[in-house]
Amino acid sequence: MAPATKALYKQVFPVKSDLESAGKVSTEVRRILRSLGVEPEVVRRAGIVCFEGEMNIALYTKGGRIILIVRDDRVELLFSDRGPGIADIDLVKQPGYSTAPDWARELGFGAGMGIPNMEANSDRFAMYSRVGVGTVIRATIFRRCHETCGGNRAPGT
Repeated sequence: MAPATKALYKQVFPVKSDLESAGKVSTEVRRILRSLGVEPEVVRRAGIVCFEGEMNIALYTKGGRIILIVRDDRVELLFSDRGPGIADIDLVKQPGYSTAPDWARELGFGAGMGIPNMEANSDRFAMYSRVGVGTVIRATIFRRCHETCGGNRAPGT
């Protein structure tokens, strides 16, 4: 594993358990990333990851938080919630699998693509859960900028 780089930016966002405010954090995360000069493709992928995680917190839990960390070489999104937990992580990673209640499906949610989309748009994805306690997800998206970010990786890696 590469040595840790200092965070250029860090912010904690509380996420409520309501659909009215759902999506506001992911919008703010994209705005912050753009203002920091993060590459558009990284902003796009981080926006998808953040939105899916935020919606899962709003739909399925009693609330939680999202932590955004921006480093020279990567963007990290950490999600934690106080929810029911996930008994079978491998199952929820399968496209189409959903535990959404009928009311959520009637609103157009519950297609079973949230976790698969988060994983597909992350370069590293780790998910931990404990039934009755909650879930923690760490999604990492590597920045692909050599000169502009001050990183020490070769271009395109």
